[in-house]
Amino acid sequence: MSKALEAYASASRNAPKDPREFEATILTRAAGQLQRIRDNWEEEKHAALHDALTYNRRIWTVFAASAAEKEHPLPREIKQNIANLAVFIFKRTNEIEASREPEPKLLDTLIMINREIAAGLYSRA
Repeated sequence: MSKALEAYASASRNAPKDPREFEATILTRAAGQLQRIRDNWEEEKHAALHDALTYNRRIWTVFAASAAEKEHPLPREIKQNIANLAVFIFKRTNEIEASREPEPKLLDTLIMINREIAAGLYSRA
């Protein structure tokens, strides 16, 4: 079995069965990565910031694309809210990445959004 197939098989065995719980888990993971960087800014910012921001952006890209599907069962208003949050997250991520010396406080909103959305998903799972 290839390493990629093994990794996928392992992830699917360990993934929560409820899609909402899975989404909450990945948002919590992304928030945790960003929080660790925020808490250890001087040691972590150059080593891990780009990877954590990329991971977070990928999550929100999937959310935005999913919400944009006409067949998606969520109400239009919620899909629009997801799209708006995604746009904000993309802009904030670009702002952080474009800065020569980003401020750690710029991560706070990304962390808070991920945690709040995850909490809502966990409560509905």
